[in-house]
Amino acid sequence: MKSKEAPNLPARNKIPLKVMAIGLESVGKTSLLSALSKRPGRSEGIAGSTLYCETFADDDIDWVDAPGLLRDSDTETIRETLSHIPEAEVVLLVARADHAATDIAYLAPLAKDKRALIAITFRDKIGLDAEQQRIRLNRWTEQLGVPVELIDGRAVSDNDRLSLRENVCKAAALGNFMVDALPSWVSETQDEPNLWSRLLGFPPLSLLLLFAPAWIAVTKANALADRLFDPLASLLAPLLDRIAGLTTPFAEMLGGDYGVVAMFPFLLLYALPTIVCFSLLIGFYKSTGLMDRIGQGLHPWIRPFGLGARDLTRVIMGFGCNVPAVISTRACHSCSRSACVSAIAFGSACSYQLPATLAVFAAAGMSWMGMVYLAALGITSLIYLRLTTPKVLRDANNRLLSPKQSDLRAPNWKGICREVLGTLRMFFVTALPIFIGICFAAAILKVSGFLNLIVQYLGKVMIVFNLSADAAVPVAIGSIRKDGLAIGLLDSEWGALKVVLESPVQVLTAVYLAGVLLPCLVTLLTIGREMGGLIAGKLALRQAAWAAGFSIVIAWGGALIQAF
Repeated sequence: MKSKEAPNLPARNKIPLKVMAIGLESVGKTSLLSALSKRPGRSEGIAGSTLYCETFADDDIDWVDAPGLLRDSDTETIRETLSHIPEAEVVLLVARADHAATDIAYLAPLAKDKRALIAITFRDKIGLDAEQQRIRLNRWTEQLGVPVELIDGRAVSDNDRLSLRENVCKAAALGNFMVDALPSWVSETQDEPNLWSRLLGFPPLSLLLLFAPAWIAVTKANALADRLFDPLASLLAPLLDRIAGLTTPFAEMLGGDYGVVAMFPFLLLYALPTIVCFSLLIGFYKSTGLMDRIGQGLHPWIRPFGLGARDLTRVIMGFGCNVPAVISTRACHSCSRSACVSAIAFGSACSYQLPATLAVFAAAGMSWMGMVYLAALGITSLIYLRLTTPKVLRDANNRLLSPKQSDLRAPNWKGICREVLGTLRMFFVTALPIFIGICFAAAILKVSGFLNLIVQYLGKVMIVFNLSADAAVPVAIGSIRKDGLAIGLLDSEWGALKVVLESPVQVLTAVYLAGVLLPCLVTLLTIGREMGGLIAGKLALRQAAWAAGFSIVIAWGGALIQAF
């Protein structure tokens, strides 16, 4: 077959034509645009809107990949975003072949006043020969009044690429149509769900599968870290001895309680392996479609708290590291992003916080308190979200748009590796430099005596939480850096508490308050960079108020129960 010639488009030294691709979740938009451009995408905010999009530069066209629509409330964000992109003259509507007519019915109103074309993905799943496909394409094109392309987004040929580029030049206003008048691309007969599909539709099992990566990552990575901690600490001991001989500021910044070198074993052994293990498991879930299925099954349970199917995935990612989890919310829509970030900052006990928390309970001889803490964290997080998220996200009519459950598929190991490498890159580029800066800042505050002054005033506040003044140190440090909880509460051997906490309730209160009072400074700075300093400040103040209220209830409510 003779290859089609490239259409006449403006030269690249002029402003490229912007084509915004919109579609429901899991229709293959990102794979299609990546294959069309043959280049990696770049994430960027759209000026005047609240949306982050991926842009794929393809010669004279910039393909803009908007986040996939998942809920009814998401359509308002896309409509707002399109209004802020006057240069996006063309809208590419992407629909799956197995529910294309229904998808177009959702998407068509969003393309109002814009020129449009349609790409129908998953051509490989259609049981039609080439002639039948051509007849159906012609009927769709004639009835809708816009070019319609049938394509396999995961295997885009050169002819497909050139044909779609030509159709961009032919884009036109979308005509009115009736969904029932369009022929289906696949049989309307639905397969009987198999046993695995029925099991995934059972919310308790979906919930168990969702939290399994966090549990496996923390337990397995921590077990490895426990075995390697002493050998690594022994290797660093001579270096720490030499650092102790330096002048005070440098000795404190490198080898003191907050020193970079002194904290290196905790950073390397407890945080990094957890992040790698967690990223591998989450990458596997996402690559196989299991994460989509779990989210769809749990949506009715989490919708009353303002979260959607994908939001819960990002919250669970936060158990590895809050920073990449917050950055991943770029794919959220408008107000749902704030709700998702709030859930991560409040309820995701990261790979710093959780090991430190469990170490404190073990040192207090109360290892069983770990489950009590997680239960308290989960319950208070749900209450917090229920009372702070926008009503539109909690509305019973804010249903999932996709009429069909996502397919399960074989894992894409290259994609999983990209997921892990991307998470590690964010950790080393974003989190690690801030971590080092915090170590230096905390050491300087200690040497200057300013930290003691802060603790002196905070100590008077601890009586509100039924805690001694000494508890102000771990609360203050733990609020800034989540592993600071262990630094403030544990002795030098990490085997006993150095702060007097007389009861399990006091231990739980101190740990909860330190862990939830504020997002760690790394997370807070990331939120500020992603969403603006004003939003980050408001989120921190709101979280502090709610965390203090919950801590008071735990402290005095628990004491009252103990008294009886």
